Amino acid sequence: MIEITTDPIPVSRLVSLCTDEECGATLMFLGTTRRWTNGIETAYLEYESYAEMALSKMHELADEAKQRWPIKKLCMVHRIGRVEVKEPSVAIVVSTPHRAEAFASGQWLIDELKRRVPIWKKEWFTVAAPQWIHPQPTSEP
Repeated sequence: MIEITTDPIPVSRLVSLCTDEECGATLMFLGTTRRWTNGIETAYLEYESYAEMALSKMHELADEAKQRWPIKKLCMVHRIGRVEVKEPSVAIVVSTPHRAEAFASGQWLIDELKRRVPIWKKEWFTVAAPQWIHPQPTSEP
């Protein structure tokens, strides 16, 4: 499952979809809204995307990850719209035969998603003006 949604991310469903009897590792990464950023209280986040291109890039990442690691199953879901504190905005789940492959592929997928996929985050603060957040480029492993 690769998806962009305005709905809350179905965490247990993703784990269920990616768990595989041939794999000893199912790894989930959840990116959640934190309360404090650089000492300023966050009210909520708001995400926008160019959905068609974002989905295309997410599928490319999935294909590339499956060429690099023995991934049996993979889910990537990113939420757009308003995301409250403690709620997930992105989930990546992979199943692989061994944990090292799951950790490596999960790390690479979230780093590359943030670097390549056209999804933008606006952070709304309780006492300061909102701010668009631009992720820093990541280096290749």
